[in-house]
Amino acid sequence: MTLVVDLDGALLRSDLLVESGLLFARSHPRRLLLPFWWLMKGKAAVKHELAAHAEIDVAALPYDEKVLAFIRDARAAGRRVTLATASCQKLAGQVARHLGLFDEVLASGPTLNLAGKAKRDALLSRYGERGFDYLGNSGDDLPVWRAARKTWVANARPRIERKARALDNFEGVVSQRRTQLVDWIKALRLHQWLKNLLIFVPLLASHRYMETPLLLQALLGFFCFSLCASSVYLLNDLLDLRDDRLHARKRLRPFASGRLSPLSGLAAFPLLLCVAFGLALWRLPLAFTLAALAYYALTLAYSMWLKRLMIVDVIALATLYTLRIVTGAVMLGIPLSFWLLAFSTFIFLSLALVKRYAELFPMQGMEENGKVPGRGYHAADFPMIAALGAASGYTAVIVLALYVHDAAALQYYRHPEYLWISCLLLLTWISRVWILAHRGMMHEDPVVFAARDRASLVIAALMACVFWMAT
Repeated sequence: MTLVVDLDGALLRSDLLVESGLLFARSHPRRLLLPFWWLMKGKAAVKHELAAHAEIDVAALPYDEKVLAFIRDARAAGRRVTLATASCQKLAGQVARHLGLFDEVLASGPTLNLAGKAKRDALLSRYGERGFDYLGNSGDDLPVWRAARKTWVANARPRIERKARALDNFEGVVSQRRTQLVDWIKALRLHQWLKNLLIFVPLLASHRYMETPLLLQALLGFFCFSLCASSVYLLNDLLDLRDDRLHARKRLRPFASGRLSPLSGLAAFPLLLCVAFGLALWRLPLAFTLAALAYYALTLAYSMWLKRLMIVDVIALATLYTLRIVTGAVMLGIPLSFWLLAFSTFIFLSLALVKRYAELFPMQGMEENGKVPGRGYHAADFPMIAALGAASGYTAVIVLALYVHDAAALQYYRHPEYLWISCLLLLTWISRVWILAHRGMMHEDPVVFAARDRASLVIAALMACVFWMAT
């Protein structure tokens, strides 16, 4: 008896139509409207065209190990195994050749979408009523389950699983995928909300943090900006699925690993964006919305183009940090000083270079002239990245030292000379960060690293004490 296995959502913890659509959007952003034209010819035509324009690395896709083991057991028992999927024939064939577990492949063609009743009819014409066993996962598989001799479920939603269990030929659940709260916390990158505390910097720098209306407005701005940031993080992870799966650490991200489906991400990111900008337009000045839009646009540009351009990538990252401070200033109506802008520019450029250095550190074993995949750097560039980063960090210290001797410091501090201690503390921290990065001990995001590093927290506390004493 032939075992028939579905691909999308069952054997594969993703969906090839969504994967190919996201890859097309990433590779051809200027042609985003083209799939809608293809859709006028039918869903099968969309699948066929997307597969022709987007090259998916099937070896890196998140397959369900339990389903693979189930198929191997069936083959070991001498059974024929057929892959029957609504995905395009081209992609289904590539998956079958990669896995080497299937005797036959049935898939959608340019005009036929092999889903639901169409899949059932195709299987009945080959094997007859009750002449095959079937493993699937979606509501479209219900007609197929009813026509099969035995049915199994893999990674189905609870509602679909209940319907499958009600069938008289139900055999069991091979694999279950239950979305965990921790997966969404990781996907939304709630720990990255730490960066958005920079919105409060203008409030602190102007010594107006005791003004309750401004503080409440800053808190709402922080929440809206964080939702906006999480939205773009989701979209970034969806667009970067292929690259993330080839990365040693990023392949463990919820979407890349298959713990969250790309469809759920496609639903979540616009929802977060609507909530963020809806609240902002309702309760915050228009300047905040415009600044948040600039952040969103620059983040998308970085994800799709800028991060592959040498030096431009770190300038963009530094600008994204500084934009948070600018957003806080324009939202609260607090003028930005030259000193704050100069300091933030250099310190965040240094942190951006740390992030890039740490991200590329594992690739130093490449040939000297070898280009790092997905980036505009060569292996021989690592010493220069470190030199530029350290120089930028030390320049930030110089800016702080010059501020101590400027008349502007007297406006906010009775004893600005105490701020010299903060220069020494910052110099210590910058030097330590770069030495740790050189040793390969730095998390690729230095802000998150600092929030977890005991020495960094001690230095931050001492700097806060110094500024308090100076006040």
